[in-house]
Amino acid sequence: MEILLAIVVASAVIFFGALISMGNERQRKAIDGLREQVVLWSVQDLKIKREHLAQTVQVPDALVWLNQVTSKVCGSPVNLSVIEQVDNPDVLVCLNGDNNGKFVFTMIPPNEIRAIQRARRNRVFRYSDTNPLLSLPRNSSAYECSVLNVGILFDLELAIAWRKLTTPSAECRESLWIYVLD
Repeated sequence: MEILLAIVVASAVIFFGALISMGNERQRKAIDGLREQVVLWSVQDLKIKREHLAQTVQVPDALVWLNQVTSKVCGSPVNLSVIEQVDNPDVLVCLNGDNNGKFVFTMIPPNEIRAIQRARRNRVFRYSDTNPLLSLPRNSSAYECSVLNVGILFDLELAIAWRKLTTPSAECRESLWIYVLD
């Protein structure tokens, strides 16, 4: 009799455990569905806000905008002044107002710069020798500015500001790279 009672209790525990597990799985699926709906709603909300704001995007002073972006990404206030602008590829070299560091701005990520430097060593180089990207030290800090770390209108503002700071026909991507030379 005791064995039968133990078997019934063990069976009941296993049965209720299975019911709880199935209920938990159903709740997990429902929570995942809610999470997906919240993500889709958030993305759609951002698209609507962005479309509304995109019509009014203006960058009256490109250098002030560049100072704000650099300060936000690097974490310390800067007062930049442009000292050099090079074409093909577009590069902007700025000096911090307190002469504490040089900033090189470009659309080219570090891996492409290394490829450019290797190509120069291989004598298959299409850029001029005066381009500041060629003299970037390996240990220079690189920061990527994008919609994720600057703001939802960054790429639209970047296109306007970059063309004001460089040439009107300058190529724009969705991110700007800042190389800090101490």
